[in-house]
Amino acid sequence: MRSLFAALISLFFLTEATALAAHTQAQLLLAANPAAPGATVLAGVEMKMEPGWHTYWKKPGAAGEATEIKWQLPPGVTAGEIQWPLPEKIPPVDITTFGYENDVILLVPLTLASNLPAGPLDLKARVTWLECKESCIPAGAEVHAILNIGPESKPAAAAPVLQAWQEKVPVVARNFSGTAWWEGPAHGDTRMLDLQWPGTASGAEFFPVTDDSFEIQGATETLSAPDGQVRLRKAVKKFSGNWPKEISGVFVTTNKAVEARVAIGSEPPSAAATGPMTPGKSASNSQPLWRMLLYAFIGGLILNIMPCVLPVIALKILGFVNEAKSSPRRVRMLGLVYALGVLASFGVLAATVIGVQAAGRHAGWGMQFGSPVFIVCLTTLITLVALNLFGVFEVTLGGRALDAAGKLTARHGAAGAFFNGILATALATPCTAPFLGTALGFAFLHPPAIIILIFLAVGLGLAAPYVLLSWHPGWLKFLPKPGAWMEKFKIAMGFPMLATAIWLFNLAAGTYGKSVVWLGIFLVGMALVAWVFGEFVQRGQRHKTFATILALVLLIGDYTFVLEQQLHWRTPSQPEKSVNLAENDGGISWQPWSPEALTLARATGRPVLVDFTADWCLTCQVNKRTSIEVSSVREKLKSLDVITLLADYTHFPDNITAELNHYNRAGVPLVLVYPKEAGKPAIVLPEVLTPGIVLAALDKAAE
Repeated sequence: MRSLFAALISLFFLTEATALAAHTQAQLLLAANPAAPGATVLAGVEMKMEPGWHTYWKKPGAAGEATEIKWQLPPGVTAGEIQWPLPEKIPPVDITTFGYENDVILLVPLTLASNLPAGPLDLKARVTWLECKESCIPAGAEVHAILNIGPESKPAAAAPVLQAWQEKVPVVARNFSGTAWWEGPAHGDTRMLDLQWPGTASGAEFFPVTDDSFEIQGATETLSAPDGQVRLRKAVKKFSGNWPKEISGVFVTTNKAVEARVAIGSEPPSAAATGPMTPGKSASNSQPLWRMLLYAFIGGLILNIMPCVLPVIALKILGFVNEAKSSPRRVRMLGLVYALGVLASFGVLAATVIGVQAAGRHAGWGMQFGSPVFIVCLTTLITLVALNLFGVFEVTLGGRALDAAGKLTARHGAAGAFFNGILATALATPCTAPFLGTALGFAFLHPPAIIILIFLAVGLGLAAPYVLLSWHPGWLKFLPKPGAWMEKFKIAMGFPMLATAIWLFNLAAGTYGKSVVWLGIFLVGMALVAWVFGEFVQRGQRHKTFATILALVLLIGDYTFVLEQQLHWRTPSQPEKSVNLAENDGGISWQPWSPEALTLARATGRPVLVDFTADWCLTCQVNKRTSIEVSSVREKLKSLDVITLLADYTHFPDNITAELNHYNRAGVPLVLVYPKEAGKPAIVLPEVLTPGIVLAALDKAAE
């Protein structure tokens, strides 16, 4: 585009028709007249544009051409570089450029030789520019002024005006403490860049000085930063060569503009949070540790009523009923063992997060659900638990590997309590409760010791109701007395477990595609093995040895033929399931999220809604069905012309993990509403939504 503009300008000048269509008037002003030999006189090319027209800064951005000044000076007078006042953003429909509207004075220092004789000097310059409104027109003009050389310099009438414009010129800094770093790998020819420097977020902006091999796009996103610092995010588009190793530009904060060059690193300068700020709300990483521990504990408490954990709650209720007549000491012990199982599981999760971060990768809450192996194993385990509750096979002390999972779950001793704690933790990780996301986001941005503390606090919250109940056995009297009904209740509890297995099976379909049918066949085979084992080995009277051998043969064949040869469960070859981005029944038309897509969307001047979601996140699905994909919200999105982006976190892409970390979140759900004004930060919605919350945020974004 710039080459095209240059060609047009050259053609225009060759025809000498530039002055005929000029919508900008130019004249040459001097700060001193007369001036003494050897002095430096500040000259200014004043450009006055008609309303609606603009000219460009020295680096115009995605389009445009910078104004040029070609001097025609008498001997003994030398012109310096143009001093460019701070520009402003000039956003058309889909791109952002930098320039000037209404008027500007471009300043140039003129150095006078010490041996100049007294008398007048005719200073001339040819000024060429590109002026734009709906269309762009190359234009130019000859400017001149008479400078009198005398014994001393005296201010001219234009001196105050030139001085005022000189104060708008950014200061060139030699020792600048700003930093820059890449957020992650490039996506095609675009890469996200973070910039941080001393100042305040109010009025912060960065005007880039680029070259022809790349450009820094105009859209800006404000990120949270340590006290006394400002941080912005920019999209860099590369045209040729390698990615730049340093960046030059004007760093702006309130009442201060500094032009500097900084090296680009691969990582941020510290572990400080980098999430976009919500007005009036500080970043969570600046919160005191005790508050984050309290949030973690409350979030763990709330997990007990999330749909992920409900099947395990039913089992715990059954266990308490069974132990209602046991000694108080035994009941307390089982409550503590259950808590120990929960805490041990959260300790393993914390260690996993620390290990993943130490390996240089992003960690997220529920990240194990991005592993197809984990999903297959958990689906098999939950199916076995359901079959055990249905009575397909029983639990005896002589059980072997096949019924180990069911045995641990159904037993009401220490082993059963401990395993229920593990199972509750495993099923809790797809859910994000209120307070939990903030606490985990805080943990993920801090050293290992803080991560462990936060995770253990979540575990304490999850286990607290059962520990409290076990230490107050008198409260158990409100539960029904043990009796024959318990067997029926146990069978009934198999159905929520079976529903959990179906949900997990649906998650597996996102990885294995149509081949997931083989997982169903494997589960049917496992059910057959469980039935043979329970009916002919545990409850049978004859041929137990033959039944055991048959069960083992069926188990080995089921695993080898179905999982290994047909499903290829450890190395799935099926492409990942794509999210249904466009609704054809009048629903929301979603577009895939990426940093580049967000940058382009914000440049349109329209509100933007981003839903960070995952197939395995039940809270996300509930939010979608009850508060996003509802008629009132759909109508509001349409009336406000909102752009909707969907960030699918099902398989843990690194760029989404990084984005969640920017908002101090460890996982999904996360729903953001960006105001139509590109410079304003996103509105962060709570984990659990209502239509009213979404509608209020959309109205605020459209203001």
